[in-house]
Amino acid sequence: MDPFRHSFREEARELLADLEAALLELNENREDRELISRVFRALHTIKGSGAMFGFERLAAFTHNLENAFDEVRNGRIPISAELIDLTLSALDLIRSMVEENEGEQLADPVACESILGRAREIIGRKAEPTKTDVEISATPTTDPRATERRWKIHFAPGPDLMRTGSNPLLLIRELAQLGELSVTASMASVPGLTEIDPERCYVSWEMTLITAAGEDAIRDVFIFVEDLCELTIESPAPEAAADLSVSAKSVALGRSPCESELTARALEDKRAQSGGRRTYDKPDNTSSLRVPASKLDQFVNLVGELVTVQARLSEIAARRDDIEITSVAEEVERLAASLRENSMNIRMMPIRGTFEKFRRLVHDLARDLDKNVELTIEGADTELDKTVIDQLSDPLMHLIRNSMDHGIEPAEVRSAAGKNPIATIHLSARYSGASVQIGVSDDGGGIDADAVRRKAIEKGLITAESSLEDSAIYALIFQPGFSTAKQVTDISGRGVGMDVVRQNIESLRGTIDVQSQPGQGTSVTLRLPLTLAIIDGLLVKVNGSFFVMPLANILECIELTSRDIEEANGKHVSNLRGEVVPYIRLREYFGIGADRPEIEQIMIVDTGEGGRYGFVVDQVLGNCQTVIKNLGRFYRHVQVVSGATILGDGTVALILDPWRLAQEAVRTLTVGARHQNLPGALPPGAPLSSSPVRERSAAAD
Repeated sequence: MDPFRHSFREEARELLADLEAALLELNENREDRELISRVFRALHTIKGSGAMFGFERLAAFTHNLENAFDEVRNGRIPISAELIDLTLSALDLIRSMVEENEGEQLADPVACESILGRAREIIGRKAEPTKTDVEISATPTTDPRATERRWKIHFAPGPDLMRTGSNPLLLIRELAQLGELSVTASMASVPGLTEIDPERCYVSWEMTLITAAGEDAIRDVFIFVEDLCELTIESPAPEAAADLSVSAKSVALGRSPCESELTARALEDKRAQSGGRRTYDKPDNTSSLRVPASKLDQFVNLVGELVTVQARLSEIAARRDDIEITSVAEEVERLAASLRENSMNIRMMPIRGTFEKFRRLVHDLARDLDKNVELTIEGADTELDKTVIDQLSDPLMHLIRNSMDHGIEPAEVRSAAGKNPIATIHLSARYSGASVQIGVSDDGGGIDADAVRRKAIEKGLITAESSLEDSAIYALIFQPGFSTAKQVTDISGRGVGMDVVRQNIESLRGTIDVQSQPGQGTSVTLRLPLTLAIIDGLLVKVNGSFFVMPLANILECIELTSRDIEEANGKHVSNLRGEVVPYIRLREYFGIGADRPEIEQIMIVDTGEGGRYGFVVDQVLGNCQTVIKNLGRFYRHVQVVSGATILGDGTVALILDPWRLAQEAVRTLTVGARHQNLPGALPPGAPLSSSPVRERSAAAD
């Protein structure tokens, strides 16, 4: 693929995302002139860049939308819902045109022509002139060009302007279309023949433009090369000559006109010298660099391998009594830790972009369903691993569609119930230890637990005698093919969306929690790991087996002696400074044989909403940087294990998920109590877990 066209596509995708966000914001603040200018600039940039890189069809299509917003910007057409909806529909076609290659046509020509026809129709509706406009237009003028102004423009291309494919002459021709233009070229900066760089433009231009257009229209000509050139736009008084402008500046600076003219000439001479600097010659303080995601993933994988090799080097240095090797191992460990931290930071991205793109989804669904819905966002600057963000889009989309179709009531129903006719869907994100919690909540009618129960009995998921808590009933909505909709629509009803949510969150080693109150709304919380590559962990040992617990979840480690066990009457609880903390002995949970040591260690772990739990091990070996490796498809249903890692001596250690481990341990105890007919056991036929992420049906195998 042509690298220039590839760069244009990447830039266009970002511009279209920003344009969509600006249009949706403009729909709520239609008098915001800055938003109008933002929309116009984005359209102008897409049009100009598209024409430059050979996307003529895209440029011609965008030109008509640009004309419409130029009329809006000049106050001749008001912003309307029709214009915004039309532009949003046009954006979908522009996206298709951006992805087109030579010889293919992804955008529907009929749809394009329909939108262009509606755009011309809107442009044809001029706003009715106000009384003030009539009075002004009725005022006799002796000069028909009284509204025109004289602009002085200095344009000096930078060293990289032509390397981006820009042609200064085309810019000057576009400028000439705005009015009467006179141009003077300066050759003062052209070096000797042996020093000329053929990819650089050394000519600068001094231009005078007489036009009725404003400064914004002039600056728009240079909008996508302004950072690559020296550009000055000045407008002296209509009756003043050029020297009067210089004189005015001289008075402001406390200089005489003569002195100012000499200073200006000296500056120009200095710029012509090899040591002179223009604006574009100053150091570039920007730090943005566009890198393909595949290269970034490869880089992180190599860092992960380096961390494993560093652990092996540290292991060898610990076995040998050699000061020099130990010193090198410590230095490599320090560098590897720094490199690992930087590589993880590179992969971390704010979730704002993912959240913001759902404004369009809510806008379109509200229009299609004839509902009034507002989307609110909280914690958009929360950062996650790029891999997590990429896979989070589909689950959030299905959750929002489900809320819009099933949860949110029509405006008249909400008003009758005493609720605000404008419903709210709230997206939120916040950190929780080594995880991030993503929330999707609405203030709709909530989940009808009875309807879900009846549907589950009808599909044979539970029996009629089953007695389930609400949380267990809500978990049933994530079963494949499950839907309480009475009819299938374009939005929902096939029972596919929530199953997709479950599968995607499972693949990210995440969990789902559903809370709902009838008449008040529903809240779905997704708990996801911050990263899928490398984590800080605490390495522990049980007999001959090694485990890693995420360090961010661990609060402290304490000893567990035989006396402590006797004082607790053999119960799996520990007295932690007056607080009773239940613990799980990993030796018993995983069925590891051999006798336990006299003194064991308890890791006190915060599992979030699940509270504090202790995990008993034989020995805590210390901190370690852990490269997460997948266990493979054969172990995909082992929910308590997040993955595995390779230690320095080649031993494999399992990475545990403390939250799931605590939940599964509680579930195991409950099931055991049920088989023994003990109090507190779950009823027959009840799901073993309230979270569908921890429950996989045998049919899925």
